[in-house]
Formats: sequence, C-alpha cells, structure tokens
Amino acid sequence: MKNATLRQLKVFESVARHLSFTRAAEELHLTQPAVSTQVKELEGHAGLPLFEQLGRKIYLTQAGAEMLHHSRAIIQQFREAEEAMQLLKGISGGKLNVAVISAGDYFFPRLLAEFARRHAGVILNLTVHNRAELLHRLADNLTDLAIMVRPPEDMDTVNEPFAPHPYVIVAAAGHPLAAKKRIPLAVLAREPFLAREMGSDTRASMARGFAGWLAKLNIAMELKSTETIKQAVIAGMGVAFLSAHTVTLERQVGSLVVLDVQGFPLMLNWYVVHRKHKRLPPVAAAFKKFLMDEGTILIEEITHFSTQPGTRSRSAAEGSARGNRNRKRASGKPEQRGLKSKAARGGSSVRSTDS
Repeated sequence: MKNATLRQLKVFESVARHLSFTRAAEELHLTQPAVSTQVKELEGHAGLPLFEQLGRKIYLTQAGAEMLHHSRAIIQQFREAEEAMQLLKGISGGKLNVAVISAGDYFFPRLLAEFARRHAGVILNLTVHNRAELLHRLADNLTDLAIMVRPPEDMDTVNEPFAPHPYVIVAAAGHPLAAKKRIPLAVLAREPFLAREMGSDTRASMARGFAGWLAKLNIAMELKSTETIKQAVIAGMGVAFLSAHTVTLERQVGSLVVLDVQGFPLMLNWYVVHRKHKRLPPVAAAFKKFLMDEGTILIEEITHFSTQPGTRSRSAAEGSARGNRNRKRASGKPEQRGLKSKAARGGSSVRSTDS
C-alpha cells in the first residue's frame, strides 16, 4: 500500500459511495475508463479485489469495506490539513468551497463573481447538486457552505436565511390565463401541470404552496430537469410551479409569463448552511457575511424579481442602481460597474455537477 496515491483513494471512495463507476466519473469529471484504471491500480497495491459485480450492480468486498474506512480517514486528514493552511492564508488567497442546489445555478455564479471582485486572489470552487447530494456533501465535510431552500432537520448544522426565494406559476405567453387577474386555485387546478420529480426541492416547495390543493392538481408529467419543464411550458404543454429565480431570461424575452394566482408568489427563503462545529476558513466566513448583508439586494438585481410587497418585478436599470448604491455604502469606495473580477475571468475554478 505504500505506493497508493491520494488520487486513487479519492476515486475509490467516490465509486464506493455511489456504487457506480459512471456516477463517480461524472462527479470527478473523469472518463469512466480513467476511473476504472485508478481503482484497478489501487486493487493492485492492496493485492485484493475491492469490488465484486453481481448482475449489473457492483458491491464492496470485505477488503473494499475495510479500504473505504481507511480511505475516508486519510482523505479527512488531508482535508483538515488543507483547512489549516487556508486559515493561515486568510481571505486573500483562500479557497472557497460552496455547493448549491440546482435552482441557485441561475444566479449564484454572479454572486461569487461579485465576492471575488472585492477580494482579489480568492479561489472559487462551486458545485451544483440535487438536495440529496448536497446533504451528502455536508455530512461528509466536502463543502464549507451549502446553499439550499430546505435545510436539514436531522443534521447538526447552522441554518441561516439570507434572501427570500419566491416560487411562481408560469405559463406560455399566449396562455388563456396570462391576462387574468387573481386566478383562483380551483381554476388553476384544471390546467395540466408539468412538475419536478418527487424528492426534489421544487416538488417539496410545491406541496407546501398548494397544501390541500396538491391532490386536486392535474399533474400531466413529472420531469427531472427544470430546463425541460420550461421548454415544455413554452411549447404550450401546460403550466408549472418553478422558482422565480430560474425563469429570469424567459420572462425578459417574453416566452414565459408569471400568472397572477391567488396566494402566489409563495415566499420561502434561501439558506446558507454549514456544520455546527465546523471551523470555517476566513474566506468562507467572509462569504457567509457577504450573503447575509447583501444577498437579497444582489439576487433581486440579477433576477429582476422584486420581493417587495406590491411589486413583482423591476427593470434592470432600477435594480442595478439600487445594488450599486448598496455596494458603495458597504465598501466606502466609488461605484464600480459590472461584476467581473480577476477570479471570474480565470482565477477561479467553478465546477458544476448538476443532476
């Protein structure tokens, strides 16, 4: 085992966690043959098979289970050493590891770019996941901060809301209900709904928004992709319950409209979450404060969807002016245009593992 590498251990741990070479390859941004090669080399060092295949599924052998235990301990030791080095670096030069659910993928990179603009030298590592994968990354200490809508209830975490998260009912621009006001739920329930799959954050929020009406909805199709749902709605296949932050572009170009439904928008919150006893690196603590102080203003500026009572949206110019004034007050520096930064232009590493 003295010739085994940390890379081999990380690849093996990913395969063991997913019990899938394909999913491990997707997570690690490697080809499946490359993953297989790393596992075979580790098996060569161990002198024992680590996996066995029964039918189309793979399982850990006894040696594999023992190797997984030690691999995780070794990986954790390296992670703690890296965190200790990050603490010594401070904010400038630190590495920010943050994971977000897929709905945040539509605006979160621009928040990171703005943060990096203010803190030169910060290295960014963003990953995008479904809720189950995000909780797994928290549990395994694979991320400093997690951004989600439904914080875990059975995990020892700190969960703090930093911005409103509105959910709306969208339809194609030419839909008969597009021009209606105060649409009753009884009328909406007759429309075919295109919904996210069970277990997704959006579906859970949909259940909360409709409460007793959920069973009365005409759910015509369940899809695992928000992008696919949007395209199906644009094509006239039905209406959908979606995060307002995921339909910014479609509203701007007029291909989707937000229906005026009684009881909507459903107002939930974005949460920043981390393990309760985790020692946050300075850069992660600074980014958390950035979200708490300015998250609402910047997200409204990016998505052009206001959460203020009596207003559903606003122009980009109004949002930009408000955001710039806020940043000027926060920094005490003259206004600067745009969200570009050295890190955003190439000094950062942004990974997406959306699923």
